Amino acid sequence: MGGSYLAQPAIFLVQVLFGLYATLVVLRFLLQLMRADFYNPLSQFIVKATKPLVNPLRRVIPGVSGMDIASLVLAWIVVAVEQLAILALSGAGLQLSAAALLAIPELISLVINIFLFAILIQVIVSWINPGSHNPAISLIISLTEPLLAPVRRRMPDMGGLDLSPMVVMLGLVVLEMLLVPPIKDLIGQVL
Repeated sequence: MGGSYLAQPAIFLVQVLFGLYATLVVLRFLLQLMRADFYNPLSQFIVKATKPLVNPLRRVIPGVSGMDIASLVLAWIVVAVEQLAILALSGAGLQLSAAALLAIPELISLVINIFLFAILIQVIVSWINPGSHNPAISLIISLTEPLLAPVRRRMPDMGGLDLSPMVVMLGLVVLEMLLVPPIKDLIGQVL
């Protein structure tokens, strides 16, 4: 009784701490992929927070076509360690292969959720304070614009109303629904 009582708060703390760091590492990868402003203060924070673990991996894992593969691998490792801790705290023991495999759909969900929240924040800020300049907002715009711009160009003119965020968000949710459950099912069959 006592073990399960303490397991839930411990699992929550593991999810928060590892989730925050994994989010920073994925943001580092995405911001570099989207060619966001490196000198933005938020970019600098993300780089400095992830540098101690990314730089040693870069010595072993080179970038490919401008993509920081070391950051992507680090994100997978962080999520895999999180899954390993959750499995251990849940009483399933140390299952390295299960944790490594379960990290894949979790990482896909994380990437999709980063885009969803970035678009949502961008929409809310455009309602509350349109045209404002903020380092965080400019970073969010540089992250989301590669997804929004192609949809915006194909949308009919709605009299100044931009529906592209809603279309992209719907597409991202559907993409997550199409990708994550089948991967989890496949992993369940393998394990």
